[in-house]
Amino acid sequence: MHTLSGLHPDQAIAATLDPTEFLGMAPFLRMSIAGEEFTQFAQDLIVQVQQHPDNAILWMNLATVMQCLEDTETALEIQRQALSMQRVYTYPAKQQPAKLRLLMLMVPGELSVNVPLDCLLENSDIELIYYFITSQTPFEAPIPEHDLLMTGISATTENQALLHELEKITSQWPVPVINSPEHVQKSERLAASALLQNKPGLTIAQAHPVTREALSLVVSEQANLPGCDFPVILRPAGSHGGHGLEKITHRDELASYLERVQVNSYFLSRFIDYSNEDGQFRKYRLSLIDGVAYGCHMAISSNWMVHYVNASMYQDPQKRAEEARFFNEFAQFSARHQQALQAIYETTQLDYLGIDCGETPEGDLLVFEIDPAMVVHAMDSEEMFPHKQIHMNKVKNACRDLLLSRAFTHQNQADDGL
Repeated sequence: MHTLSGLHPDQAIAATLDPTEFLGMAPFLRMSIAGEEFTQFAQDLIVQVQQHPDNAILWMNLATVMQCLEDTETALEIQRQALSMQRVYTYPAKQQPAKLRLLMLMVPGELSVNVPLDCLLENSDIELIYYFITSQTPFEAPIPEHDLLMTGISATTENQALLHELEKITSQWPVPVINSPEHVQKSERLAASALLQNKPGLTIAQAHPVTREALSLVVSEQANLPGCDFPVILRPAGSHGGHGLEKITHRDELASYLERVQVNSYFLSRFIDYSNEDGQFRKYRLSLIDGVAYGCHMAISSNWMVHYVNASMYQDPQKRAEEARFFNEFAQFSARHQQALQAIYETTQLDYLGIDCGETPEGDLLVFEIDPAMVVHAMDSEEMFPHKQIHMNKVKNACRDLLLSRAFTHQNQADDGL
């Protein structure tokens, strides 16, 4: 998580938080975007944990704060301590009484491995119940009462076995399941890049699994790149958020990369130049909710690897003005790529999905990644981003409507004896 220091003078978000309540990710993301420091809050929380070592909620909140401070090793150790005491954490609806209770299956790990739905529903009338499971102990704790179940687990390589295990269990679940495990598996990078090949209006570079040994043979000119030629995109298998992701243009760069990024397995794909005539790269984040696409943000950068926080979106008013046009003209964008978006929905059958994409020079939707666990939020300053709230409210309302409609339909069928 990135701190954008100096964006806002208000440093009082932490003062409004009650650390004895399960806080989820949302307030810390809000603090990060507002440029508020975490250090003092973390120190205060450490004192409270020392005073109340049996309070699992304090431990879990501290684990999240430590991840925000990028001390991942410590954060995961603290998280293990929390989960050894308690597997279920409730994020109460801010608007009471709650309209429904959503049970979310989650896994231990970094923030990126679970769906951060609280970032969209932080002030809603929906109660989120986080239920942490592992392959060894899938349902160790009693299951709380709930109206819907959601697979809140990202389809990382490490999670595939667990998701497969959950298929049979959730197929007999007594309430509707949002993002069933069998469909979540289709969003894994390797699976998605294969499933979405040759879809009309859609381009995606197929990911090729490759070993370190095979790449070393390429460096020594004893073999060629499997499946594509330079330039290529290379990343450690299972990585997310651009970690270890680089563009490689020749053998010398590949040799240097293997020295710096030493793992056993990688994903290799061809590099697709999606720059516009002005030389800038434009990346879009979309939400696909119940088959309908919504714009979440647009970032513009001279670097092919675009991240919103390092694309000068906060510093450049011209870029923000172009993002505003993207939002205001999103109906045209969506119509232009309707075939591709429909193909993604029909192929994955996911109720809730994030899409990172661009556009090829030929006009296709260029898909970089699909993942239900992408961070989607409406926390940017209205003063700096006056165009965002009205459009992000559409995303929040669509998410809420999806959940309420599924629960309502299920209740009606139960009342009718179906």
